[in-house]
Amino acid sequence: MVKPWITLILSSMLLIAMSLVHAIDQDPLAVEEWFKNLPTMTQKQTHLHFYLHDLVSGTSPTAMRVAESTITSTSPTAFGFLAMADDKLTTGPEPNSTVVGQAQGIYGSACLEESGLLMTMNLVFTGGDYNGSTLSLLGRNAVFHPYREMPIVGGSGVFRMARGVATAKTHDFNLTSGDAVVEYNVMVVHY
Repeated sequence: MVKPWITLILSSMLLIAMSLVHAIDQDPLAVEEWFKNLPTMTQKQTHLHFYLHDLVSGTSPTAMRVAESTITSTSPTAFGFLAMADDKLTTGPEPNSTVVGQAQGIYGSACLEESGLLMTMNLVFTGGDYNGSTLSLLGRNAVFHPYREMPIVGGSGVFRMARGVATAKTHDFNLTSGDAVVEYNVMVVHY
């Protein structure tokens, strides 16, 4: 039998955890009402700047390979590998910078000629004005190009119906470990 005080503690912990991440999710009627008001809404532009920390090594990796093709190990571009990520988004390139969100999704090597990743990521914001909101990134990331441009194809919460462009620039890449810190500038329009 479960002790009542254990249930109370677990329930309290769950309520505290739920209050730390403000969710924007709304029921279908609220979303329908939002859409009815869409013709009278003004479009907004938002510029976001943050750093993505993709850690594939060490004791606490934030991205790990989950699949590979039969030629991945012999391909110069590691063609066919897939990785699942839950990378930190921070205000600065330092590992101890303020966390503003997570990049959660999949990336994989999709090019035989150069290191070109197919990225599908949800940028999940966990603080400030954007807490609970997301942006959806889907595009090609040629990781050794100085700048990469990827489309923002949607969003939720504050960024509902967002579209825009994310530019990425590698800030630091460790050839030995594979760990990377990537600077992102994101421009979106939304309602």
